[in-house]
Amino acid sequence: MLYIGVDLGTSSVKLLLMDEKGTIRNIVTKEYPISFPKPGWSEQNPADWFSSLMEGLKELVGDGEKKEVGGISFSGQMHGMVILDEEDRVIRPAILWNDGRTKEECDYLNETIGREKISSYTGNMALTGFTAPKLLWVKKHEPDNFRKIRKVMLPKDYIAYCLSGVHSTDVSDASGMLLFNVKEKCWSKEMLELAGLKEEQMAKVYESYEVTGTLRADIAKELGFPPECKVIAGGGDQAVAAVGTGTVGSGMCNVSLGTSGVVFVASKEYSEIKDNALHVFAHADGRYHFMGVMLSAAASNKWWMDEVLKTREYAKEQQAIVELGKNNVYFLPYLMGERTPHNDPDARGTFVGMTMDTTREDMTQAVLEGVAFALKDSFEIIKDTGLSIKRIRINGGGAKSPLWCRIIANVLNVKVDKINSEEGPAFGAAILAAVGCKEFASVEEAAAKLIQVTETTEPEEEIVNLYEKKYNVFKEIYPALEPVYKRMAEEN
Repeated sequence: MLYIGVDLGTSSVKLLLMDEKGTIRNIVTKEYPISFPKPGWSEQNPADWFSSLMEGLKELVGDGEKKEVGGISFSGQMHGMVILDEEDRVIRPAILWNDGRTKEECDYLNETIGREKISSYTGNMALTGFTAPKLLWVKKHEPDNFRKIRKVMLPKDYIAYCLSGVHSTDVSDASGMLLFNVKEKCWSKEMLELAGLKEEQMAKVYESYEVTGTLRADIAKELGFPPECKVIAGGGDQAVAAVGTGTVGSGMCNVSLGTSGVVFVASKEYSEIKDNALHVFAHADGRYHFMGVMLSAAASNKWWMDEVLKTREYAKEQQAIVELGKNNVYFLPYLMGERTPHNDPDARGTFVGMTMDTTREDMTQAVLEGVAFALKDSFEIIKDTGLSIKRIRINGGGAKSPLWCRIIANVLNVKVDKINSEEGPAFGAAILAAVGCKEFASVEEAAAKLIQVTETTEPEEEIVNLYEKKYNVFKEIYPALEPVYKRMAEEN
């Protein structure tokens, strides 16, 4: 049997074809536009997602393979709002995860209703990216559209509906809507009431590996796939990416060193996090996960190299950095503000500690170390839950740097593993499809059989101790500068 993983991203959809042994047969990517109607707004036409998906599916699977396709599953950009009318037509363009128009709605939920109360309903506080504030915005600014709503859907669930005719979602993606009781894995009646919605307007909730339906007859015929081809729920992009790196079970941790940085920890149990310092979501493996997010991880290094040093020779710039733990220059990687743990859009990138003998290499090293220290901020909060983490898996563009992996191993004091696949969300979605089709008994079994560690970077005791002292200085810098950042924002 063959299995298809679909990763519906912000700028493109990536499709991956996998066989039952985990061998990747083909990968196809199709791009689509994104619109910015006003400053801070971000929207897409869901029809573009589906047309790109269908075009990609036709390219992905060869004629001789089409009858072997057993199942399709999904990874999707989270938090986006797709609303359908009584004829299942899209009412307005989707409002995306990176849309920032809902500050007033978030203030209403966190301050007027109260962050503690919202957290008791959902496990999380309101953020501008989440779906519930978007619905409140539509209710206030587009009341005619709000009255037409028959179904509220997430991006990946809309394309799954187009394939199967079933209104479904999964626990991991639903966790990011602020309409879902994460602990109990059901819609929050209190939050639906606050949003002015009824439960019948929400999709049916499944575990990420569960079958939600089969292909519509006309879709199966157009694609040449078997009509019994199963559609499996899938999950939010970070949860499914974690499946693709084998970060499942309990205590497994993955660090994604992409444009943004994510510290993701799988947990068997649900746990409240003090001050909502981390996201607490249901995981695609049937359990839960904690997630800390920094907004400028590899993006910080890209900015430093491309915009300041004016070079694309990333590896060459790192060659002269040989001594770790003794750099006296610090960098706060808050180029786009910061989420975890500060939740401060006004924070800014800052160098501290330069002297007359500071070199280009010192500042390059400070950027790499600053990102590692910011990841440690999330890591320390996760450790406070009682989870003991001795090793992590690392992926993303920044993970290609051996020096950066070594810095992270010593800053976090963990073993850093690289694995045999770099496909993340699309591969994870294909694994979920295989589990849904009973190729494997569980997500954990599939991950154990299909994903192997290929390289490990060990922490070095002496450097670990040096970095612990440096981190203690690093974490004092933001509180000292917070009022300065605020004043700068007011003046701008």
